[in-house]
Amino acid sequence: MNTGFYRVAASSPEIYLGDCVNNADNIIHIAESLAKKDVQLVVFPELCITGYSCADMFLRKELLAQAQQELDRIKTALQDLSILVCVGLPIEDEAGRLFNCAAYVHSGEIVGIVPKTYIPNYGEFYEKRWFTSADKRLSDEITLNYVANRPTVPFSPNIIIKDLRGAIVGTEICEDLWVSAPPSGELCKAGANIIINPSASNDVIGKREYRRSLVAMQSGRCRAGYVYASSGAGESSTDLVFSGHCIIADNGRIAGETSDYSKRMNKKVSEDDVMSSGFVISEIDIDRCMNDRHRYNSDSWADVPDVIKVILNGENRMKDYQIWPKKVNPYPFVPSDKNNRKNRCMEILSLQAKGLEQRLISTGIKNVVLGISGGLDSTLALLVCCDAFEALGIPKRNIYGITMPGFGTTSTTKTIADRLMEEFGVTAVEVNIEAACRQHMKDIGHPDDVFDVTYENIQARERTQVLFDYANMVDGLVIGTGDMSELALGWCTYNGDHMSNYAVNCSVPKTLVKYIVQAYASECASTDEMKNVLCEIADLPISPELLPPDKDGNIAQKTEESIGKYDLHDFFLYHFLRNGESRDRILKLAEIAFANVSKGEIEKTLETFFTRFRQQQFKRSCIPDGPKVGTVSLSPRGDLRMPSDMVELY
Repeated sequence: MNTGFYRVAASSPEIYLGDCVNNADNIIHIAESLAKKDVQLVVFPELCITGYSCADMFLRKELLAQAQQELDRIKTALQDLSILVCVGLPIEDEAGRLFNCAAYVHSGEIVGIVPKTYIPNYGEFYEKRWFTSADKRLSDEITLNYVANRPTVPFSPNIIIKDLRGAIVGTEICEDLWVSAPPSGELCKAGANIIINPSASNDVIGKREYRRSLVAMQSGRCRAGYVYASSGAGESSTDLVFSGHCIIADNGRIAGETSDYSKRMNKKVSEDDVMSSGFVISEIDIDRCMNDRHRYNSDSWADVPDVIKVILNGENRMKDYQIWPKKVNPYPFVPSDKNNRKNRCMEILSLQAKGLEQRLISTGIKNVVLGISGGLDSTLALLVCCDAFEALGIPKRNIYGITMPGFGTTSTTKTIADRLMEEFGVTAVEVNIEAACRQHMKDIGHPDDVFDVTYENIQARERTQVLFDYANMVDGLVIGTGDMSELALGWCTYNGDHMSNYAVNCSVPKTLVKYIVQAYASECASTDEMKNVLCEIADLPISPELLPPDKDGNIAQKTEESIGKYDLHDFFLYHFLRNGESRDRILKLAEIAFANVSKGEIEKTLETFFTRFRQQQFKRSCIPDGPKVGTVSLSPRGDLRMPSDMVELY
């Protein structure tokens, strides 16, 4: 089964300078150990068979010959494995030019050799003393004179290697990444979805973070995986220090890296130690990379470079891999790091407020009206309004917060709503809608003791009518409070809470709303009471409060008991829209992410998500304006162009 994930590793073993035999032993053992962990591609550092810092010893024919002989031994030793292995060595062509090369070994064959293009010759680097640029090669093939049977193999920086499991691998070597136009950009235009970089990058202050940023940025720019392995222990310390920095990036995100100055590895590592310092293993989500290329196709017009395509053989040795990540983030919209989460929340709030500011400026309107329920969504909308009014210098009394008690309103939420508005100094208005709703039910002949969807929607539409009419009275805008998760599920009343003049929460997922309110409480609350009321709101159960309370006066209608947990729905929404995942793949990822939730509950909630997402598009086709704040958005004028009459979703 091709899961769309490709497991890769970057390894920086201890180097024995000039000792090709010991270096090859290390490479073979590590590759064998990684293959047992279902790693499909492993990258070793630049010139790892000889060592990078051999200097003028690269001019010795004996060293060049032994390097090829050990490449041959690596090839033979790994012939029964389906792992693709990239190693570095110096190779001389028939004209006596020496190239710094990355060689690929797979299923007992040397399938391709990539020479380095950009040869550094500045500061501590003086590679031009020994090596020639790939641009000066005589041919796109080279004969390996010191390998058994003297094979002729592809020899070009433009090689891409296609794996039958969907990986298409391109190569750049060390300095190639640091130039203004890295070769990986052209390789990805030609189809590569994983770039590997065997490197020998020494360490100075600040370089590690800069290197990390380069890898992440190039991975994101190319919408590809990036596997970077740099030399470490054993390289000469005459003038330089090499830390063995290994990095794996997945579509712009650092998926894993080795720690600072990893400990030297023993020559032989046990299978249990294969994940120790000097290694990093992760999965590249190839399906996501390709989905992003389909979605963001700005460079589709560009000329596609000529490349040499190498198709990997050895199907008889290819395992039936079931590659899934061991961990999946259950909250993809929510940063896991507390500081990052706080900063993200405050940034989102700022973007929402900026959107509202511009709408107020462009319309010349200085009043807003919004319904305040005492719940999370209306609280966030109120915070947005307050921030926007502060920025524009408009008094907060021009914010009209309207509570509209109905059949399901509890004293808890009503009291919280009143406390909230008092703390923020907005104009509080109460309009009880019970009498109007009873009259409307009487007018249309609906029994007032039948608690069906009509009973619920009558209240939602009555509230919307109150808001718009009151906005007319004060010459204001009605601010929508519904969030993106509700829009995805259609969990709103058409032409009820579905409608407003400007919807400030329209691209904020439910799982993030709570954290934004909490972040505001911790960072911006001006009084203890303000902080307390915001924290109380964050802890309330999610409910539209359209059905009568229970016998104790508590909330009886709880949204997640009807449609499933929003944690799951937001997970589905992210992977369906942001990553273009299939239903089956989302299910498997959710099982990993929510290990404590039963498969039955996940399947039921997933079915609810897909059914409602398809059926409720008609509501999203006519939603009000609102600011986009994240990479996932449901606006029919922007990110989601979907007909309202879809029969099935895939």
